[in-house]
Amino acid sequence: MCKQPPSLLQCEPTTCVTDGYYRVVILRLNVSSIPMPTIPNNWSPSSRYPDPAVISLDPAFDKYRLPLAAIERLATGCRWSEGPVWFGDARCLLWSDIPNNRIMRWDEVTAQVSAHREPSNFANGLTRDRVGRLITCEHGDRRVTRTEYDGTVTVLIDRYDGKRLSAPNDVVVKSDGSIWFSDPPFGILGNYEGYKAEPELGQHVYRLDPDTGEATVVVADVLGPNGLAFSPDERTLYLVESRGVPNRRILAFDVATDGMSVSNQRVLIDAGPGTPDGFRVDVEGNLWCGWGMGSDELDGVMIFDPEGQPIGRIALPERCANVCFGGRANSRLFMAASSSIYALYVNVAGVAGG
Repeated sequence: MCKQPPSLLQCEPTTCVTDGYYRVVILRLNVSSIPMPTIPNNWSPSSRYPDPAVISLDPAFDKYRLPLAAIERLATGCRWSEGPVWFGDARCLLWSDIPNNRIMRWDEVTAQVSAHREPSNFANGLTRDRVGRLITCEHGDRRVTRTEYDGTVTVLIDRYDGKRLSAPNDVVVKSDGSIWFSDPPFGILGNYEGYKAEPELGQHVYRLDPDTGEATVVVADVLGPNGLAFSPDERTLYLVESRGVPNRRILAFDVATDGMSVSNQRVLIDAGPGTPDGFRVDVEGNLWCGWGMGSDELDGVMIFDPEGQPIGRIALPERCANVCFGGRANSRLFMAASSSIYALYVNVAGVAGG
């Protein structure tokens, strides 16, 4: 049972302990003066089952569709939703609203939406480490942080080789506890999602060692490194090259047996006119990718099998940036799509560490 802090003004941590595995801190702020996102009257889930917006492109996708599940909109009113992460022990979803400089929270029990952290230092990608702490990519101070059990924030990295990072974007935690994150310059290109500045480093993917805290470049000089995830067996790293020429691409790499480096870069998916951003992988190795380019034919989520073949699509009324799995069985897909958060129960669970 989570005990609420005695005063929201004090920003005291709420500690939840469940089954001896995760111990989570949720900090609540006094947000009485902040307008919270609401669900508009002009959108509603499908009244038909199965939901026609959940589309099989290949018979292989049929087993992942639940015939009595429809897409739901949980919240809206953000400027650009990103980085969703599920906290099962608190039964809540956190996500970044980058231009509004805040991390938002949706509560599964009450369906209430509130500001979890404001200002958030222009937080983008969020995940949890393997002991349940929040890991955050921050554009504002160009760093990756960890929120400790008592609510304090630890800076894990803000420089490499003596130079400032650009704008850490997305992050994933491997089973050995290492933290892998992408660092494109998107958050410093202007003052909308951070503070305008000149990049000091190339566009890399980094690995933070869980024991020493030392950072190494595992993928160098990618054209816009963005979303990243591991296959279920962690032998493959997937990475969105979001400035690929002529199209955005999802790259695949072999992970070394020691888990510390990658090799054999190859193109898994050529996105064509699509815009993959962030994604997560399910336990059967399928990629669930945020997708879109401002058109009904593209906006939503694309699902690819482990060989990179498209098998399904979730059509949304907005371009989707990123997704995560959560819920009781880790089989509810949460989708951060432009101004809103959507959810859909599916018949497969996501892998840990996303």
